[in-house]
Amino acid sequence: MSDTDHADFEGPDLDAEGAAIADIPEGGMLLGHFQGGPVVLIRKGGSIFAVGGKCTHYGGPLGQGLFDGELLHCPWHHACFRPETGEAAAAPAIDPIPSFTVEQQGGRVFVRGAKKPSVKRAPIPSAPRSVLIIGGGAAGFAAAETLRREGYQGPVTIVSADDAAPYDRPNLSKDYLVGTAQSEWMPLRPPGWYGDARIELLLGARIAAVTPAKRQVRLEDGRSLDYGALLLATGASPVRLDVPGADLPHVHYLRTMRDCDSIIDHAKRAKRAVVVGAGFIGLEVAASLVARGLDVQVVAPEAIPMERVLGPELGGFVRILHEERGVRFHLGQTLGEIGERSVTLQSGARLEADLVVLGVGVRPNVELAEEAGLTLDRGILVDEYLRTSAEGVWAAGDIALWPDRFSGERIRVEHWVVAERQGQTAARNVLGRREAFRAAPFFWSQHYDVTINYVGYASSWDEANVVGNIADRDCLVAYRKAGKIRAVATIYRDIQSLQAQAAMDRGDAQAVEALIMATAS
Repeated sequence: MSDTDHADFEGPDLDAEGAAIADIPEGGMLLGHFQGGPVVLIRKGGSIFAVGGKCTHYGGPLGQGLFDGELLHCPWHHACFRPETGEAAAAPAIDPIPSFTVEQQGGRVFVRGAKKPSVKRAPIPSAPRSVLIIGGGAAGFAAAETLRREGYQGPVTIVSADDAAPYDRPNLSKDYLVGTAQSEWMPLRPPGWYGDARIELLLGARIAAVTPAKRQVRLEDGRSLDYGALLLATGASPVRLDVPGADLPHVHYLRTMRDCDSIIDHAKRAKRAVVVGAGFIGLEVAASLVARGLDVQVVAPEAIPMERVLGPELGGFVRILHEERGVRFHLGQTLGEIGERSVTLQSGARLEADLVVLGVGVRPNVELAEEAGLTLDRGILVDEYLRTSAEGVWAAGDIALWPDRFSGERIRVEHWVVAERQGQTAARNVLGRREAFRAAPFFWSQHYDVTINYVGYASSWDEANVVGNIADRDCLVAYRKAGKIRAVATIYRDIQSLQAQAAMDRGDAQAVEALIMATAS
């Protein structure tokens, strides 16, 4: 790489000139570069560690992230890494970042080369004879990967109704639907990884019954599988609308890669699309179809898009973002009938459409759990270790209703990062680690060039206080219920989002309030 190329990197050249140790306070970090790549120096417990500066999830700039005293947090999607080893400590990142050796000379620290990956694992307290995972989504994949990373050597099987190996589902409504993410980018692991990791992957397979007393499941094709431990990670399915024409070939739901491929195929031939539903998926689909050059209209019963979650001001801003790009909204309206070239609303209004996407929510897939006699309550009831009411059975992801430390409520959410992190925690608990799930919910939603980050959980709120300026795309919105902070949404305030997440993970409401007050002042 040329000197000109090196000049593009921020911070000192950590190979040639190093960095002043005095410039790295305890608990602080410094961004530099080494042999053509960004490197972050972190001072922890009197030691200085050097790790790669690019997140292995989507390439986020870790030098702009947060070190909370234990972990390095990515500013984009809140992945976490251990500074000592570079190991990915929490999803959505799975792969480690590079870790480097350092040398201190004359009050300066230099990076001297890459370390060989080396992560010591504590002995497994309790290894089941085998682990069976039902579901090949975020939680199921993360659990299987974690089992192997933790050193478990027994049989691991994933049974997935999907006909594709685990893939990056959040991208379906975003870059993949737009066409800027290619199909080969979507798998979470290359095809040969499962064989190398000795993980049996049964695709296009459905479970007919689970019998916890026998530690056995029966597939719809008649086969039976025994297990030592079972993880239910069956996810959720789209709510189906019961309206005339909902089964026409140009009408779609979006949940799987096959669904998305079908939408893409129709979008190539379509000119006008109607999206039913103004939630996150519906509006992300609308944005992606606009990027494909379609005329897009959105139908939804609410007065303001996403008002229940984001509040009237932020929801109104999202509406403006879409309207500026030509999306037309029909709010306070419901679908009446779908025809071959149009849809008719309950009001009688007729909208031309040769592509219709229905996105009115999802329902957790709990039928197997219910038939197996597990305790249900708006999902599968689990404890802080994600154990269900049946011995040897755990649940994670969209189906799990767990005790959330920060809110003090039992909650169930349908977020990718939460599902992955629960899969990781469940896997460690299958091995007897007794790790309570403490992570606060987090999700992101992309609308054109604006990304909204949301931390916490507010099923309802009575205050939505804006700090900053939403129209300037520089804001924090604090959601409170009965005076208690429940959630924080941000636009282009990544550090504050990370700080809120870290405080909520600790269950520290005072720290979240202090952050909001400091931001406001």
